[in-house]
Amino acid sequence: MAFIPGGVYEMGSKKSLMEIQMDPTDILNPDRHTLGPEDPAHEVDIDAFYIDLYEVTNADYRKFLEAANHEKPRFWEDPELNDPRQPVVGVSWTDAERYCAWNKKRLPTEAEWEKAARGKKPVTYPWGEDPPDKSKLNFNDEFKKPLPVGSFEAGKSDHGVYDLSGNVAEWVQDWHWAQYYLFSAKKNPRGPKKGQYKVVRGGHWMSVPDDTRLTYRNASVPSVKNKLFGFRCVKDARQPGD
Repeated sequence: MAFIPGGVYEMGSKKSLMEIQMDPTDILNPDRHTLGPEDPAHEVDIDAFYIDLYEVTNADYRKFLEAANHEKPRFWEDPELNDPRQPVVGVSWTDAERYCAWNKKRLPTEAEWEKAARGKKPVTYPWGEDPPDKSKLNFNDEFKKPLPVGSFEAGKSDHGVYDLSGNVAEWVQDWHWAQYYLFSAKKNPRGPKKGQYKVVRGGHWMSVPDDTRLTYRNASVPSVKNKLFGFRCVKDARQPGD
């Protein structure tokens, strides 16, 4: 696991950087600009934590299945998706949560995930500002399937965490609400108390380039099991020397 130091950082995107979004429901002002789900940029203060260097693999998940007698993921027998080194897919949010708990960990909050992806300075992608290409991540259907975790040395974050952009998108702890950033707590935000959708972060092997930015927010019903979503876990930590 990688240690992510605690502290304050600016989460989300500034409105000037966002693609203009139109609000067709505003009858009086149909072309009024609306805040996107990454707006507004806002400061959050996160406690230190540890995060998995890699997405949870099929090999990792097999140990859980055998120990906990848990239901196999969808696509478990698919030869395109069941290499032991590939990230596990076909798992719901609940499956991911239970795996992390079994491993004495938990799913990251959305704010923790973004802090791990940002590294030590504000950047657009985990590796920096260079645009995405197939030397850094698995995206845009370039490789036609998830690749073994850790395949892109050039795409890792400042903290040494792999595949935070592309390969598989990752379930996180929070419920999704597009306007949550307007009301977010500053200290260790954990998202809305309830909702219909769970946040998914990081883009996946079919994502277009814009959706691999580290601030990009996606969401899904928590029961979905597809070929695009996986996860990684975190655990709490103290600052070195505390």
